[in-house]
Amino acid sequence: MKLFLTICLVMTLPVNALAQPDNLTRVGIRDAEQRLSELGYWTGPVDGVFDAGSRSALIAFQKWQGREVTGELTTAELEAIRNSAAPRAREAGYDHVEVDLDRQVLMLVKEDGRVRVLPVSTGNNKTFVDEDQESIAYTPRGRFLVYYKELGWKSGSLGSTYYANFISGGVAIHGSRSVPNEPASHGCIRIPMFAAREVSKLLKLGTIVLVYDRVSFVSALDWVKNPKAKEAALASLGAEVDDVTEPSTPNAKPSVRKIRPRLTRS
Repeated sequence: MKLFLTICLVMTLPVNALAQPDNLTRVGIRDAEQRLSELGYWTGPVDGVFDAGSRSALIAFQKWQGREVTGELTTAELEAIRNSAAPRAREAGYDHVEVDLDRQVLMLVKEDGRVRVLPVSTGNNKTFVDEDQESIAYTPRGRFLVYYKELGWKSGSLGSTYYANFISGGVAIHGSRSVPNEPASHGCIRIPMFAAREVSKLLKLGTIVLVYDRVSFVSALDWVKNPKAKEAALASLGAEVDDVTEPSTPNAKPSVRKIRPRLTRS
Protein backbone atom coordinates (compact mmCIF):
# COMPACT_ATOMS: atom_id res chain seq x y z
CA MET A 1 0.00 0.00 0.00
CA LYS A 2 1.40 3.36 -0.97
CA LEU A 3 1.79 6.20 1.47
CA PHE A 4 0.40 9.57 0.58
CA LEU A 5 1.03 13.07 1.85
CA THR A 6 -1.69 15.47 2.95
CA ILE A 7 -0.66 19.10 3.30
CA CYS A 8 -3.20 21.13 5.20
CA LEU A 9 -2.47 23.98 7.55
CA VAL A 10 -5.51 24.60 9.75
CA MET A 11 -5.67 26.86 12.76
CA THR A 12 -7.93 25.74 15.54
CA LEU A 13 -9.91 28.73 16.70
CA PRO A 14 -12.01 29.00 19.84
CA VAL A 15 -15.69 28.48 19.21
CA ASN A 16 -17.47 31.51 20.65
CA ALA A 17 -20.81 33.03 19.85
CA LEU A 18 -20.49 36.11 17.68
CA ALA A 19 -21.46 39.35 19.34
CA GLN A 20 -24.57 41.05 18.05
CA PRO A 21 -23.91 44.31 16.16
CA ASP A 22 -24.11 47.12 18.72
CA ASN A 23 -26.21 49.53 16.68
CA LEU A 24 -28.73 47.14 15.09
CA THR A 25 -31.76 45.49 16.60
CA ARG A 26 -32.65 41.88 15.99
CA VAL A 27 -35.16 43.10 13.41
CA GLY A 28 -32.40 44.95 11.57
CA ILE A 29 -30.15 41.89 11.63
CA ARG A 30 -32.98 39.76 10.28
CA ASP A 31 -33.59 42.32 7.51
CA ALA A 32 -29.92 42.10 6.54
CA GLU A 33 -29.99 38.29 6.58
CA GLN A 34 -33.18 38.20 4.53
CA ARG A 35 -31.85 40.57 1.88
CA LEU A 36 -28.47 38.82 1.72
CA SER A 37 -30.26 35.50 1.26
CA GLU A 38 -32.44 36.96 -1.49
CA LEU A 39 -29.32 38.21 -3.26
CA GLY A 40 -27.80 34.74 -3.15
CA TYR A 41 -25.38 34.93 -0.24
CA TRP A 42 -25.33 31.81 1.96
CA THR A 43 -26.60 33.06 5.31
CA GLY A 44 -27.71 29.99 7.20
CA PRO A 45 -30.94 30.50 9.20
CA VAL A 46 -32.65 33.88 8.74
CA ASP A 47 -33.47 34.42 12.40
CA GLY A 48 -32.09 37.78 13.51
CA VAL A 49 -29.09 36.17 15.21
CA PHE A 50 -25.71 37.32 13.89
CA ASP A 51 -24.03 33.92 13.79
CA ALA A 52 -21.27 32.33 11.69
CA GLY A 53 -23.56 32.04 8.67
CA SER A 54 -24.63 35.67 8.90
CA ARG A 55 -21.04 36.87 9.15
CA SER A 56 -19.96 34.63 6.28
CA ALA A 57 -22.69 36.04 4.04
CA LEU A 58 -21.74 39.60 5.00
CA ILE A 59 -18.06 38.94 4.24
CA ALA A 60 -18.98 37.42 0.85
CA PHE A 61 -21.11 40.52 0.13
CA GLN A 62 -18.28 42.87 1.09
CA LYS A 63 -15.83 40.93 -1.07
CA TRP A 64 -18.14 40.88 -4.08
CA GLN A 65 -18.93 44.58 -3.83
CA GLY A 66 -15.30 45.60 -3.27
CA ARG A 67 -16.08 47.05 0.14
CA GLU A 68 -13.80 46.95 3.15
CA VAL A 69 -14.02 43.40 4.45
CA THR A 70 -14.80 43.78 8.14
CA GLY A 71 -17.44 41.17 8.84
CA GLU A 72 -19.18 43.82 10.96
CA LEU A 73 -22.83 44.60 10.33
CA THR A 74 -23.51 48.31 10.71
CA THR A 75 -26.31 50.59 9.56
CA ALA A 76 -24.11 51.63 6.63
CA GLU A 77 -23.61 48.01 5.60
CA LEU A 78 -27.33 47.32 5.97
CA GLU A 79 -28.11 50.25 3.67
CA ALA A 80 -25.59 48.97 1.11
CA ILE A 81 -27.10 45.49 1.28
CA ARG A 82 -30.58 46.87 0.70
CA ASN A 83 -29.46 48.76 -2.41
CA SER A 84 -27.25 46.14 -4.05
CA ALA A 85 -27.89 43.82 -6.97
CA ALA A 86 -27.36 40.06 -6.91
CA PRO A 87 -23.99 38.61 -7.93
CA ARG A 88 -23.86 37.16 -11.42
CA ALA A 89 -21.89 34.15 -12.57
CA ARG A 90 -19.49 34.39 -15.51
CA GLU A 91 -21.33 31.55 -17.25
CA ALA A 92 -24.97 30.47 -17.09
CA GLY A 93 -27.24 27.79 -18.56
CA TYR A 94 -26.03 24.81 -16.56
CA ASP A 95 -25.34 23.78 -12.95
CA HIS A 96 -21.74 24.33 -11.92
CA VAL A 97 -19.39 26.00 -9.43
CA GLU A 98 -17.33 29.15 -9.97
CA VAL A 99 -14.39 30.32 -7.86
CA ASP A 100 -13.48 34.00 -8.38
CA LEU A 101 -9.90 34.27 -7.12
CA ASP A 102 -9.81 38.06 -7.29
CA ARG A 103 -12.90 38.47 -5.12
CA GLN A 104 -12.13 35.33 -3.06
CA VAL A 105 -15.66 33.94 -3.32
CA LEU A 106 -17.22 30.67 -4.44
CA MET A 107 -20.55 30.54 -6.28
CA LEU A 108 -22.78 27.52 -6.67
CA VAL A 109 -24.55 28.31 -9.92
CA LYS A 110 -27.92 26.91 -11.02
CA GLU A 111 -29.01 26.42 -14.61
CA ASP A 112 -31.23 29.52 -14.41
CA GLY A 113 -28.36 31.69 -13.16
CA ARG A 114 -29.28 31.75 -9.47
CA VAL A 115 -26.27 31.60 -7.18
CA ARG A 116 -25.31 30.78 -3.60
CA VAL A 117 -22.17 32.62 -2.58
CA LEU A 118 -19.58 31.80 0.08
CA PRO A 119 -16.29 33.49 1.01
CA VAL A 120 -13.15 31.42 0.41
CA SER A 121 -9.43 31.50 1.01
CA THR A 122 -7.22 30.12 -1.76
CA GLY A 123 -3.50 29.68 -2.44
CA ASN A 124 -1.23 32.50 -1.24
CA ASN A 125 1.45 31.78 -3.90
CA LYS A 126 4.17 31.44 -1.27
CA THR A 127 6.84 28.75 -1.25
CA PHE A 128 6.47 26.04 1.37
CA VAL A 129 8.42 22.91 2.23
CA ASP A 130 7.07 19.69 3.64
CA GLU A 131 9.06 16.47 4.03
CA ASP A 132 11.92 17.99 2.02
CA GLN A 133 9.65 18.79 -0.94
CA GLU A 134 9.39 22.44 -2.02
CA SER A 135 6.15 23.60 -3.63
CA ILE A 136 4.25 26.79 -4.45
CA ALA A 137 0.93 27.46 -2.74
CA TYR A 138 -0.93 27.94 -6.03
CA THR A 139 -4.60 27.47 -6.89
CA PRO A 140 -4.78 26.46 -10.56
CA ARG A 141 -6.99 28.38 -12.98
CA GLY A 142 -9.15 26.66 -15.56
CA ARG A 143 -12.09 24.28 -15.82
CA PHE A 144 -12.18 21.19 -13.65
CA LEU A 145 -14.39 18.32 -12.53
CA VAL A 146 -14.97 16.99 -9.04
CA TYR A 147 -13.24 13.64 -9.41
CA TYR A 148 -12.71 12.43 -5.84
CA LYS A 149 -14.52 13.07 -2.57
CA GLU A 150 -13.93 12.45 1.12
CA LEU A 151 -16.39 12.37 3.99
CA GLY A 152 -15.77 14.10 7.30
CA TRP A 153 -12.33 14.94 8.64
CA LYS A 154 -9.14 13.64 7.03
CA SER A 155 -5.75 14.33 8.59
CA GLY A 156 -2.37 14.84 6.99
CA SER A 157 1.11 15.96 7.94
CA LEU A 158 0.17 19.65 8.33
CA GLY A 159 -3.45 19.51 9.41
CA SER A 160 -6.90 18.37 8.35
CA THR A 161 -9.57 18.81 5.70
CA TYR A 162 -13.33 18.58 6.18
CA TYR A 163 -15.52 17.08 3.42
CA ALA A 164 -12.94 17.57 0.68
CA ASN A 165 -13.98 17.65 -2.98
CA PHE A 166 -10.94 17.23 -5.24
CA ILE A 167 -10.81 19.05 -8.58
CA SER A 168 -7.15 18.99 -9.71
CA GLY A 169 -4.44 16.74 -8.32
CA GLY A 170 -4.46 17.46 -4.59
CA VAL A 171 -6.43 20.72 -4.88
CA ALA A 172 -9.83 20.45 -3.19
CA ILE A 173 -12.79 22.54 -2.09
CA HIS A 174 -13.10 21.76 1.62
CA GLY A 175 -14.26 23.04 4.96
CA SER A 176 -11.72 24.65 7.26
CA ARG A 177 -11.73 26.23 10.70
CA SER A 178 -9.52 28.96 9.24
CA VAL A 179 -10.92 30.92 6.28
CA PRO A 180 -9.11 34.28 6.32
CA ASN A 181 -10.36 37.16 4.18
CA GLU A 182 -7.25 36.90 2.00
CA PRO A 183 -5.48 34.01 0.21
CA ALA A 184 -3.84 31.83 2.86
CA SER A 185 -3.99 28.18 1.78
CA HIS A 186 -1.42 25.92 0.14
CA GLY A 187 -3.61 25.84 -2.97
CA CYS A 188 -6.91 24.38 -1.79
CA ILE A 189 -10.16 26.35 -1.76
CA ARG A 190 -11.20 26.70 1.87
CA ILE A 191 -14.86 27.31 2.69
CA PRO A 192 -16.56 28.01 6.05
CA MET A 193 -17.26 25.00 8.25
CA PHE A 194 -20.98 25.67 8.66
CA ALA A 195 -21.62 25.07 4.93
CA ALA A 196 -18.99 22.43 4.12
CA ARG A 197 -21.12 19.33 4.56
CA GLU A 198 -24.01 20.66 2.47
CA VAL A 199 -21.62 21.91 -0.21
CA SER A 200 -20.16 18.41 -0.43
CA LYS A 201 -23.64 16.96 -0.93
CA LEU A 202 -24.25 19.41 -3.77
CA LEU A 203 -20.90 18.77 -5.46
CA LYS A 204 -21.54 15.36 -6.99
CA LEU A 205 -18.76 13.53 -8.82
CA GLY A 206 -18.47 15.15 -12.24
CA THR A 207 -19.58 18.62 -11.09
CA ILE A 208 -17.98 21.30 -13.28
CA VAL A 209 -15.83 23.83 -11.39
CA LEU A 210 -14.53 27.00 -13.08
CA VAL A 211 -11.63 28.73 -11.33
CA TYR A 212 -10.54 32.11 -12.69
CA ASP A 213 -9.08 35.55 -12.04
CA ARG A 214 -9.30 38.79 -13.99
CA VAL A 215 -7.02 37.58 -16.78
CA SER A 216 -7.96 33.92 -17.05
CA PHE A 217 -11.28 32.25 -17.76
CA VAL A 218 -11.97 28.91 -19.45
CA SER A 219 -15.53 28.10 -20.52
CA ALA A 220 -17.07 24.67 -20.04
CA LEU A 221 -19.90 25.14 -22.53
CA ASP A 222 -18.38 22.57 -24.90
CA TRP A 223 -18.62 20.00 -22.11
CA VAL A 224 -22.28 20.93 -21.64
CA LYS A 225 -22.95 20.61 -25.38
CA ASN A 226 -20.98 17.37 -25.63
CA PRO A 227 -21.45 15.33 -22.42
CA LYS A 228 -19.31 12.50 -23.81
CA ALA A 229 -16.30 14.81 -23.81
CA LYS A 230 -16.93 15.60 -20.16
CA GLU A 231 -17.35 11.90 -19.35
CA ALA A 232 -14.05 11.15 -21.06
CA ALA A 233 -12.32 13.89 -19.07
CA LEU A 234 -13.74 12.51 -15.83
CA ALA A 235 -12.74 8.96 -16.72
CA SER A 236 -9.17 10.09 -17.34
CA LEU A 237 -9.03 11.61 -13.86
CA GLY A 238 -10.04 8.28 -12.30
CA ALA A 239 -7.47 6.21 -14.17
CA GLU A 240 -4.91 5.98 -11.37
CA VAL A 241 -5.31 2.93 -9.12
CA ASP A 242 -3.42 1.33 -6.29
CA ASP A 243 -4.63 -2.21 -6.80
CA VAL A 244 -6.60 -4.24 -9.31
CA THR A 245 -8.35 -7.50 -8.45
CA GLU A 246 -8.53 -9.90 -11.37
CA PRO A 247 -12.07 -10.96 -12.38
CA SER A 248 -13.23 -14.27 -10.94
CA THR A 249 -15.04 -15.24 -14.15
CA PRO A 250 -14.32 -14.47 -17.82
CA ASN A 251 -17.22 -12.01 -18.12
CA ALA A 252 -16.69 -10.21 -14.80
CA LYS A 253 -15.14 -6.75 -14.71
CA PRO A 254 -11.90 -6.09 -12.82
CA SER A 255 -12.31 -4.58 -9.36
CA VAL A 256 -10.51 -1.23 -9.34
CA ARG A 257 -10.01 0.94 -6.28
CA LYS A 258 -9.16 4.60 -6.87
CA ILE A 259 -6.46 6.09 -4.71
CA ARG A 260 -6.48 9.24 -2.68
CA PRO A 261 -4.72 12.21 -4.33
CA ARG A 262 -1.03 12.22 -3.51
CA LEU A 263 -0.81 15.80 -2.29
CA THR A 264 -3.65 17.72 -0.67
CA ARG A 265 -2.85 21.43 -0.85
CA SER A 266 -5.14 22.66 1.90
